[in-house]
Amino acid sequence: MNRAQSADTDGSGISPCTGWERRHWTALADRLLTALDAHRSPGGARILLPGPNSSYGPDSDGLEGYARSFLLAGFRIAGERGADPTGLLERYAAGLAAGTDPRHPEAWPRPDDLDQAKVEAASIALILQLTRPWLWDRLEERVRENTVEWLSGVIGQPYPPINWVWFRIVVESFLREAGGPWSAEDVEQDLAVHASLRRADGWLSDGQERAYDHYTGWALHTYPLLWTELFDVTGSLCPEDLRSTWGKDLARYLDDAVRLVGADGAPLMQGRSLIYRFAAAAPFWTGAISGTSPLSPGLTRRAASGMADYFTRHGVPDGAGLLTLGWHHPWPGMRQAYSGPGSPYWAAKGMLGLMLPADHPVWTATEEPLPVERGDEARVVGAPGWLVSARRTDGIVTVLNHGTDHARPGEPRTDAPLYARLGYSTATLPPLTGPTVYDPVDNTVALLDQDGRASHRTGFRTRCTAELPHDVLAAVSSGRVHWVDASDDTAADHGSGRTGNITPGPGLTVASVVRDGLEVRLARVDGPPGPATGLRLGGWPLAASARPATEVSRGTRDDDGAVHAVVTTDELTSALVGLTGYEDSGVLVEQDTSPLGAWTAIPWLTARVPPSHTVLGATVTLGRGGNPPGTPALTVAPDGHGGHTAQIRWGDGVTTDVPIPAPE
Repeated sequence: MNRAQSADTDGSGISPCTGWERRHWTALADRLLTALDAHRSPGGARILLPGPNSSYGPDSDGLEGYARSFLLAGFRIAGERGADPTGLLERYAAGLAAGTDPRHPEAWPRPDDLDQAKVEAASIALILQLTRPWLWDRLEERVRENTVEWLSGVIGQPYPPINWVWFRIVVESFLREAGGPWSAEDVEQDLAVHASLRRADGWLSDGQERAYDHYTGWALHTYPLLWTELFDVTGSLCPEDLRSTWGKDLARYLDDAVRLVGADGAPLMQGRSLIYRFAAAAPFWTGAISGTSPLSPGLTRRAASGMADYFTRHGVPDGAGLLTLGWHHPWPGMRQAYSGPGSPYWAAKGMLGLMLPADHPVWTATEEPLPVERGDEARVVGAPGWLVSARRTDGIVTVLNHGTDHARPGEPRTDAPLYARLGYSTATLPPLTGPTVYDPVDNTVALLDQDGRASHRTGFRTRCTAELPHDVLAAVSSGRVHWVDASDDTAADHGSGRTGNITPGPGLTVASVVRDGLEVRLARVDGPPGPATGLRLGGWPLAASARPATEVSRGTRDDDGAVHAVVTTDELTSALVGLTGYEDSGVLVEQDTSPLGAWTAIPWLTARVPPSHTVLGATVTLGRGGNPPGTPALTVAPDGHGGHTAQIRWGDGVTTDVPIPAPE
C-alpha cells in the first residue's frame, strides 16, 4: 500500500493530511496477518520468519512471531466486536493449544526457563483478556489449564527493573482473573519499579540510566493505562489516584510527543529497537482508548496515520507482506542482540487503535495538522534534556540533546550512537555500523588524540536548559571526556555504550543555542588537554542512494572569513560554518553504514586544542534546501566568575546572551 493506493489527499474527506481512514488501517492489518500464514508451523504455535535468529534461538523466535502477531490479530478482532470472517482466532487458538502443551513438539519455552518468553507471555495474556468472550471463554478446559500453567512461570521470577516489569503485571493480572495463581507481592514490587522510572513532565526513563527513547511511549505509558482499561484492577491492585496520575502523565507526554513527529510522518530516529517502526504511534492510541489524551481525535489519527503512511510509502511491509529487520527495507545493522525475525511485529502496538470501533471519534473526526504543519516549533523537553526545534517550511523535527546518553552521570562509556549524539531528527540517523560507531563524528564535539581517535562524552552532566526570548532555546552540558578501548567488551547490544580501558581527558563544555532551525554550537575545553591534540565538531549525517555532493574550505579562509563544510543530497542540506577558532574543514564519506541510503556524508570542522577556557563557535544546520539562515555574529567574554557569556547577533539583528557556566 502506498499513498496513491490508500486514498486521495487533495484536502477533501476526513483525512486531508494523510488520506488514511480506518479501512486503510484494516487493509494493512489484514495484509500483514495473511502474509504470516506461509510461515506458520503445522501446529500453529510458531511463526518463524525469514532472517537471522536472535541470541535466544529459533524456539524463542518462533514464539515471538506468534505472540507479537497475536497482538495485531487481537486488536483487529476486538475492533470488530468478535467478527472473524477469516478465522484468525481459530488459527491462534490452535497455536495456543500446541504451544502450552508440554508434550507437543511445538511446545513453547517457559518464562521460568527463558527470559524472552517473559516478554512474549505478556502479549499473549493481553490479547486473551482483550478477546476473552470470543477466544478464552470458548477454549477447551485442558487448553485453559495448560495456558494458566505456562503463564504461571512468570511468578516470582526476576525481571530487570525496566519496562519489563509490566510484562509480569499483565500476565499475573490475567492469571488472577482466570482463577489461576498470582502474586500480589510481585505486582506491588513491579509498580514500585514503575514509580521509580517517572520523571518530570510525564516522561519516564527505561531504567535508572538516562535512557529516554520510544520505550517511554510504546511500553511505559501504554501498558499501565491498558492495564486499568482491560483488567479489573482499579480499586484493588491499582488505586484510583494512581490511575489518574498515569493519565495526567500520558497527557503531558503526548503534548511533547506530537511535536516529535515530522510533517512526512517520520518518528524521531533515536533510541534502540527502531525496527518496531510505527509502534511509536502506540501512546497516541492509548490516549484515545483511555480518554486521557489532550489531543483532539483528528490530531491523534493524523499523528498515527502519518507514521503508518510514512513507512508504507517507503516499502513497508515488503513485497511478501512481511515486516523485516530494518527501517525502510531490511538492514541487519539495526538489530540488537535480542532481535529475531519476529521482533519487528511489535509494530502491532502502533495499530492499537484498531481495537476502537468504527464509530469512535478517533476514526470519524477530520484530521488536523501536526504542530510542525501549523507553524515553527521551539520547546525545551526537560526530562531528556532536549531542545526541540522545527520549521514549517522544512517539516523536519530536530532534537539537540544535552541530557540523554543511556548511562549515569560520571559513567565513562563509549557514546551509544542512538543516545549520546548531540542531535537527532526525523530525517537523519547516525551511522550504525562502521568505524564511526566507536570513533564518533556526526553531531559531536570531540577531542582527538595523537592517533586521531575521537573522545566520548557519555557520563556528562546537564548544566542547564532554557527557553529564552525571541524563540531561542539553549542548553549546556559538560563533563570530562575519555577515550575507550572497548575491544574486549563482547556483551550483548542493548543500546548502551561499551565499556573498556579508559584514558581520561580534560573537561569539555558544550552549549547549543538554536533559533529558527539554526544552531550555534559552542565548545570550551576546561583544564590541561592531556592526550588531546585537536578538537573536531561534526554536523548532521546525510544518507542517500547516490553519493552526496560536498563543498569545503580547507586550510584557508574564504572571502567572508568563515571555514565551512556543506553536504547536499537531492532532498537535504547539512552545513557547518566556523564562527571562532576553527581552522580546517572536511567531509567524511562512508558506504553502507546507514539504513537510509548506500552513501553517508558528515561535514566536520577542526581546530587545534584551544587554550583552557577558550570558547569555539560554529553554526550547525539541517534543512531541505531553500535560502539558508544568515550567519550570526558571535562574541564571547569572561563573566568574571570562571565562566563566559556568549553573545549571538542573529541575521535579523536580534541578540541573545547565553551564560556558559564555570566548570564544576
